[in-house]
This record gives sequence, C-alpha cells and structure tokens, in this order.
Amino acid sequence: MAAVVTFTATSAYSQDKPQLAFVVNAASDFWKLAEAGVNAAKSELPGYDLQFRYPAQGTAALQNALMDDLVAAGTDAIMISSVDPKTSIGAFNRIAAQVPLFTTDSDAPESDRIAYLGSSNTLAGNQAGEIAIKALPDGGKCMGFVGFLGADNAKERIAGFRETVEGKGIELVDVRGDDVDFAKARSNVDDVLAANPEIDCMVGFYSYNPPKIYEALQAAGKLGEITVIAFDEDPITLGAVREGSFAGTVVQDPYQWGYQGMHLMADFLEGDRSGIPADGLIIVPTKIIDASNVDAFEKELTERIKG
Repeated sequence: MAAVVTFTATSAYSQDKPQLAFVVNAASDFWKLAEAGVNAAKSELPGYDLQFRYPAQGTAALQNALMDDLVAAGTDAIMISSVDPKTSIGAFNRIAAQVPLFTTDSDAPESDRIAYLGSSNTLAGNQAGEIAIKALPDGGKCMGFVGFLGADNAKERIAGFRETVEGKGIELVDVRGDDVDFAKARSNVDDVLAANPEIDCMVGFYSYNPPKIYEALQAAGKLGEITVIAFDEDPITLGAVREGSFAGTVVQDPYQWGYQGMHLMADFLEGDRSGIPADGLIIVPTKIIDASNVDAFEKELTERIKG
C-alpha cells in the first residue's frame, strides 16, 4: 500500500512536467551506473521528471505490467532493457502505440520501438573472445554462465565469443542460464566444477555471473587454476582482475545509457529526431579491462557514482 501511495503521490506531484522513465530488466548492482547517468541528466533537464524503475521481479510479464502502469500514470516516454524481446513484441507495440518507446541493453528490433541505445553485444562478445585467446594460447574448454538464455544481449555475446575463438583451439562447450536467480547462478558453477573436470575456462556473460564464479572457485580452492573471462564491472570482478584471478572483463557504459537516454527522449518529445540514425542503432562502445588499466577504470566509476 505504501508503495502505491508513494507512486501516486509522485505522479501527481510531477504531472506538470513531461515524465521520462528508464526501466531495467532486474534488480542488480549493474544498474547503479545507469541510475547515476539518469541523475546526472536531471540538472540538465529541469523541465522533465526523470524516473528510474525496477520491475518487482526479472520477468517479462512484470516488466510489461510496469510499463502499463507508467503509461497509465502519465509517463510520456520510456526506455527499457527487455527481459525477453521475442515474447514481448505485442506488449512493446501496445506501449509504443501510446508513448515513444526506446530500448537499451537488450534490443527488441522486431517491435515498434524507435531506437536502441546501448552496446553492440556481438562486438562485446568478440572482445571477450580476444581475452580468451590471449589467456589461453594453447586452447581450452570453456563453460558459459548467463541470466536469460533467450535475451538478445545474451545470444549476441555468446555468438560473438564463439565467432572470435573459432579455429583457436578454444571451445565454448555450453552455456548455463539462471534467470537472474543468484543462488542458481552460484549452483550452476558448483555443478560444473563437480561434473565437468575438463573445463579449464569459464565465461560470465552477465554482470553478476563473474562474482558467482569467483565465489565458487574460491570455495573450491581453484582460483587461478581456471581461466575466467568476465563481463561488466562488479567490484568483485574488478578486484579479481586486479589480483590476476580473472583474465579480464568486457565493460559496457550504462552510465551513458542513462544519461544519453534521457536526453534522447527529451529531444524526441521536443520534435528533434537528429540523434536517431537511419538504422535505429545508437552504439555506445565497450572496452576490455585488464590488470593494466583496472585501477584507472575503477577510479572513473567511483567518480561517476558519487556524481
């Protein structure tokens, strides 16, 4: 009840301003940087009410219901990281018929969304493959771990990784999904350690997967024995890169997704479409972080989150 009252009161308070909402796919520390980007845009967009919203759980049904609630409350434009684009086309088109809809992180190109702002997940997968090639010059057998196996961002990262390591003696044997269940994410790693002794490389494709890999390897006394390629910038991941337990991590720039996303939606509402390319793809580059640049990168992150 308190949550309903708070949402209603906030909506009523801000009805004199156009409302822009950034909707994420699940509760994760990864999204703190995107929220910091949204907050940074607030001072530059005083004529707008900017909202950063998490669904109650990381499911397409609850995410789509949240968008319906936002539209009913008067939200004027939405940017969303889709949990499951393939099953959400109808819901996305229903929202897009009412307010401008943009995607981030995981695209829904078959929907009526206006544009995608985020990483090229295929190129990010390529970079993860580059880390693997450098760390495994004699080849290896890798197991991957990810949240949503059906999400475009997952499929594209996996495909990019496989494309890059092909012919290099490195095999991605399989990828285990966990549906953003952190306990399952950890147990997936434990299960592989117990049942697949031939695995000498692990790839964590979502931000929380590498920390769960770290926990499992540490508990099994195998840190440093298995090569780990990570994604994103969880503090545990960066610490593991610094100490040499992880070969490296591919980082995105969710801060810019939040910051640029708010400006993109505000411009669109004001009639300015100049920031939207013909193909509808606005790519924010990813980069490789290893022991050589992890300290400088972490300093930058801290400064951004502090604002």
